[in-house]
Amino acid sequence: MAYYAALTSFPYQSQKRFCFSRIRASSSSSAATGRFDLKTLESAIAKKDSNAVKEALYQLSEVGWAKRWSSQPYVSRRTTTLRELTLLGIKNAENLAIPSVRNDAAFLFTVVGITGFLGVLAGQLPGDWGFFTPYLIGSISLVVLAVGSTSPGLLQAAIQGFSSFFPDYQERVARHEAAHFLLAYLLGLPILGYSLDIGKENVNLIDERLEKLIYSGQLDAKELDRLAVVAMAGLAAEGLQYDKVVGQSADLFSLQRFINRTKPPLSQDQQQNLTRWAVLFAATLIKNNKAIHEALMAAMSKKATILECIEAIENAA
Repeated sequence: MAYYAALTSFPYQSQKRFCFSRIRASSSSSAATGRFDLKTLESAIAKKDSNAVKEALYQLSEVGWAKRWSSQPYVSRRTTTLRELTLLGIKNAENLAIPSVRNDAAFLFTVVGITGFLGVLAGQLPGDWGFFTPYLIGSISLVVLAVGSTSPGLLQAAIQGFSSFFPDYQERVARHEAAHFLLAYLLGLPILGYSLDIGKENVNLIDERLEKLIYSGQLDAKELDRLAVVAMAGLAAEGLQYDKVVGQSADLFSLQRFINRTKPPLSQDQQQNLTRWAVLFAATLIKNNKAIHEALMAAMSKKATILECIEAIENAA
């Protein structure tokens, strides 16, 4: 599953700067929560201006509303062991980095099983039909394997569509993407879009300053740690809930991309420790904010707007 795709691409946008007047209390605005006017934040989100969104949230925090925005601004990497992940509640911590083949295997077994069954039935047809038809049906499996070898993207699209039939699919996707959204918010990184649609699952994080650091290959350890925690959030959320993580491939790819853009470069041991620590830190925040995470999951499952998602975070018990 292509979780977190938007963060890995960091779509560059030339965004306008906005001058903000002080946010004032209001009870008449349709975009207000209680006495806090959210019109400025709503406008900034609509214009996809990350700087304006951050400014609006910081001002709302100052007047007492966005209390959870950037409430975890400081992260500090340390040596982390697999045992710590297990003690925290991560299931099968030793296998977190191994890409899941559950959906691929289920799809291929289904194709082979169905074509095999149909081939046996077709063998009962009279005359030449009973001779040639089973071969034609059997060739479907070979075609699927050939497509997977030559155009894996096409096969992946079919597998993603097939995976939606798993009973836990929608809940798993919502849990995964909500974790990315929530931790980015807690760390002070603006989210300007998301999708839970099949094949388009992502959380769209846009930050102009980080964008420039990534493209120039100048990420420092502090920024890498923040991005690593957000990147591993979905994996951590799945690991806390399920025996097997399914959506880790794109997350790990994102993390590796950030590592490759960091100076000074990290050794293999440092990269491994960063991954473990980021999963541990993310899982700890998710456990400590379980009610907020679940409220955000519910909002995102209902296709709530970004502002409504932020309200879900701030208003959760």
